[in-house]
Amino acid sequence: MLDDLKYKANLKDSAIDSQLDDFLVSVQNGLSQAQKTLECKYLYDEKGSELFDQICDLPEYYPTRTEVGILRSCAGEIADTIGENAEIVELGSGASLKTRLLLSAMNLPALYVPVDISKDYLLAVADILREDYPDLVVEPAVADFIAPFILPQKGPGRKRLLFFPGSTIGNLHRGEASEFLCSLRKMADADYFLIGVDLKKDRAVLEAAYDDAAGVTAAFNLNILRRINRELGATFDLAKFKHRAAYNEKRGRVEMHIDSVSPQRVRVGDHYFDFAAGESIHSENSYKYGEDEFENMTLSTGWQKQQLWTDPDKMFAVFLLKAA
Repeated sequence: MLDDLKYKANLKDSAIDSQLDDFLVSVQNGLSQAQKTLECKYLYDEKGSELFDQICDLPEYYPTRTEVGILRSCAGEIADTIGENAEIVELGSGASLKTRLLLSAMNLPALYVPVDISKDYLLAVADILREDYPDLVVEPAVADFIAPFILPQKGPGRKRLLFFPGSTIGNLHRGEASEFLCSLRKMADADYFLIGVDLKKDRAVLEAAYDDAAGVTAAFNLNILRRINRELGATFDLAKFKHRAAYNEKRGRVEMHIDSVSPQRVRVGDHYFDFAAGESIHSENSYKYGEDEFENMTLSTGWQKQQLWTDPDKMFAVFLLKAA
């Protein structure tokens, strides 16, 4: 009886908080599909964001260090193109580490708007940036950047740069990625778009990047179950699930799954979900592109390629797009 009362109280609290209500509906709908799924944006609570920062430092995870190397080499060129008093809007900002390369290269940047879904983490990073860049206005926006959200009005005579590093565009299905680029062109009032894109490469390299030997990516993936338990009062036993990452060459994407290691039943809210041994929850995709493939996708979205930079091994690409 006491457990039932606690369970009903949790439901009442989630109804009051619209974000928790959206989370509950998303989880229940995703787990009701033939292929159980979870929206990857919910991987990034405060703990998830911290774990992802750790992933970026792993030896297997090449995207971060490769993109940082590219940005270091081209930041001055980007700054010259954008000009002084520019505004930077970063989508999925996290720790804003790559943005510092741009801010330090730019001539008197006027405004930085980090956009992230993890509120506490975002606000803490914003405070640090204000200390490190005292002349810069930092206006964080807590938002799911995939959906429309409100940005500050662009200052008179300023150029605005959208910044989307980390190949996060790869989390979207290819059609969704195209629609997303279109929507940003209409919504953001941006002049330029700097975007990181992970390139297609050997399967072994890709799979190691998403299933590291230290198990940090596994902890990151399983953390979403811990979050569902904590915020929605669910009953996932994390010891009965394991992380799996595999490259689907036909679809050109790395898929992350959470596999059930035995038959079990889990409650989320007022719904119960049965898992067979080996049945998976599909938690994230990371699409990979060829250079020409990505450029061709942008042609119908209101953007056109201004410049492209890659590393010597063609592992990663940074595109500078211009509003058409």
